[in-house]
Amino acid sequence: MANGMSLDLTAVVDEGLGNSCYLLDLGDGSALVVDPPRDLRAVRSAATRRDLSIRFVADTHLHADFLSGAVQLAHHDGAQVVASAAGRRAFAHRGLADGDEVDLGGLVLAAMATPGHTDEHLSYVLRDGSIPVGVFTGGSLIVGSAARTDLLGADSAEGLARAQYESLRRLAMLPEQTAVWPTHGAGSFCSAPAGADRTSTIGREIATNSLLAVPNADAFVNALLASLGTYPPYFLRLGELNRLGPAVVDPRVTGRLAPLPAQVVRGLLADGALVIDVRPVADYVEAHIAGALSIPLRAQFATWLGWLAPPGSALIIVRNEDQDVEEVVWQALKIGYDQLVGELAGGMGGWTAAGLSTTSMELVAPDGIADRRLLDVRQRAEFRGGHLPGATHVELGALAAAATGLGTGPTVIMCGHGERATSAASVLERAGHRQVAVLTGGPDDWATAAGQELETSG
Repeated sequence: MANGMSLDLTAVVDEGLGNSCYLLDLGDGSALVVDPPRDLRAVRSAATRRDLSIRFVADTHLHADFLSGAVQLAHHDGAQVVASAAGRRAFAHRGLADGDEVDLGGLVLAAMATPGHTDEHLSYVLRDGSIPVGVFTGGSLIVGSAARTDLLGADSAEGLARAQYESLRRLAMLPEQTAVWPTHGAGSFCSAPAGADRTSTIGREIATNSLLAVPNADAFVNALLASLGTYPPYFLRLGELNRLGPAVVDPRVTGRLAPLPAQVVRGLLADGALVIDVRPVADYVEAHIAGALSIPLRAQFATWLGWLAPPGSALIIVRNEDQDVEEVVWQALKIGYDQLVGELAGGMGGWTAAGLSTTSMELVAPDGIADRRLLDVRQRAEFRGGHLPGATHVELGALAAAATGLGTGPTVIMCGHGERATSAASVLERAGHRQVAVLTGGPDDWATAAGQELETSG
């Protein structure tokens, strides 16, 4: 590297959203961060371990699946924000166009226009002198695929897919040894299906990425658009919030929620607040507040909060004492759910101690479905990959809209492990269904218990 500097790049992975951001040591005690989330805890931890201050922050595009941490880093760290000039961001930043360069002090960051995932998308080629070392591809070229092009609306999807075709081919002209550092990867609803690897090289993608092997733009468009599944509705709001600039969060207040006595919670519910119960499945089904939405706290909590909780609702958290309140808060904040009113003081123990009633539902083993209707709430691709014979399929994200048409008979709900099924049961309970139960385990557990094959149609 220039000036004898070796490349020190750290990928900070959000397993829940399926994204990576990158921390690059610039060799002088400072760092560049690419595509940071609003939840900067892991980024700051990585920087602190290396004794780095963050001097530059680059966003590849107006993200739809998380709020950017760029404004936070500019406010708290004095970092210079660089981003696409075409994104018309409403906060202080250096707007870049195709070919513009940022001197990082020994390394150069060169902007490459790669529209497709969004219309203003940039990739950033990291150069050592004139030699490309790697490229931050954001939501353009990803490992084994390309990111989706329908986030600006169905009417724009084909045109952006054609732009994505050209962008990928432009990236493929970089030297084969150039590292590929995408933001979106496996588990991200922004990406088409991809493998487990999160980084690659241009040469490897040329050899293995089927979208780089298609003969023409029409074939590319057909292949990419056919691979896309559904995505959370909050994706439709975050791009504009990222353009305006997310509100700066005081990190000192994210480790707690205001404790709300049971009677106060009851009054807030009467005024339209929504309880989000983050406890594990077994605790929720045993006893919960009627109408509470079950979203167990795990890596995917933010995704399902953004999919199931109406935007703008006042949210009250119910958790167990051993669950990390800071994790709850940051997962909500990183997707723009800032309206956390507080948490139920004392958890469910505080509710029952106040003499307030609870409700429950049944957990069903794989051999206990009997004659009840079976509702599978997994994603379409999961359902097609193997499901129980006779199962009705409605994706969890579409269930609230479909609830009134399902009938009210006894229903067992299933997913892959039980968390999404419990969320689905809570959605149906809120819609007036009372005879709902949750299947423990998933389709493979049923197939083993029943000694039968799964179906792959649908």
